[in-house]
Amino acid sequence: MAEPAINRPPTPAPASGGMARKLSLVLLVILSALLYQQIQPPPPRICGSPNGPPVTAPRTKLKDGRHLAYKESGVPKEEAKYKIIYVHGFESCRHDALPISPEVAQELGIYLLSFDRPGYGESDANLARTEKSIALDIEELADNMELGPKFHLIGFSMGGEIMWSCLKYIPHRLLGVAILGPVGNYWWSGFPANVSRDAWYQQLPQDQWAVWVSHHLPWLTYWWNTQKLFPPSSVITYNPAILSEEDAALMRKFGMRTYFPMIRQQGEYNSLHRDMMVGFGKWDWSPLELKDPFAGGEGKVHLWHGAEDFIVPAILSRYISERLPWVIYHELPKSGHLFPVDSGNADAIVKSLLLGDDLVSS
Repeated sequence: MAEPAINRPPTPAPASGGMARKLSLVLLVILSALLYQQIQPPPPRICGSPNGPPVTAPRTKLKDGRHLAYKESGVPKEEAKYKIIYVHGFESCRHDALPISPEVAQELGIYLLSFDRPGYGESDANLARTEKSIALDIEELADNMELGPKFHLIGFSMGGEIMWSCLKYIPHRLLGVAILGPVGNYWWSGFPANVSRDAWYQQLPQDQWAVWVSHHLPWLTYWWNTQKLFPPSSVITYNPAILSEEDAALMRKFGMRTYFPMIRQQGEYNSLHRDMMVGFGKWDWSPLELKDPFAGGEGKVHLWHGAEDFIVPAILSRYISERLPWVIYHELPKSGHLFPVDSGNADAIVKSLLLGDDLVSS
């Protein structure tokens, strides 16, 4: 007699296949979310907002609603013979204006206007900042401050690089420009391979990486300079290895600024990191392509660099001055990056710009 059929439950499939894939997917999502959180910068601490730093400086409002904080020095604007806008460098602010002596300012009739660049100090961040936008900010600042149709410009370090943008986008507003120890973008077209390569390898390896990330992976700039796995930018961390003998002496003065905490009070991302992303980013043009903005002889462009600059290699400035014969080049053989901090150099720089006097050995 045949045995009755027994309905047996189906044999379950091994759990190792589908379950493992689901678990891997979940872990991937979690890790991706954690990574995304790590690379996202915190929102800026907006000056004057309920949880932000207070507004203590005079500020002017731009057409897009942002504010620029500024500082005036020298003779009163109404009495000035020369009106100069000073553009500060990396990790600096309006208080770091060129230290022109009161005697020279009075003698020549100099009105000096310095300001916090976007994201620094008490100026609102520009989340869409480009190499062009800062030049237009400077033009609007001059108009708001009623400096007249034309003015002089001086920029140092990262502010020096901005001078090239001003020469491209607002040359019609300029009477003369002094470019001091300017940061150079290694990817600007027109540099021979050996020049950009030699300049590149004058940097510390950690700076090569920080600059490379800023150019190729700008969305990773915040994480790279805040993580603890690899050494970040030596400029941000104040590595003494990048200081020349003269810079080390000047750093004792420059590094003891009482207002230092105010400089990055809105956050590092919209000040330091955005500086790197724009300064070393992908430009649509190169300063090496510029034409003489003062071909009629109404102004001059002076380019200054310290031969012992270990922060910004002088080799790029040398080459630019060779390619652009209308740029008057001054190289200080014993100076490093911080030469404008010295008041003696500052007086010589401004006299050279305004009077044509070359008072510092070049």
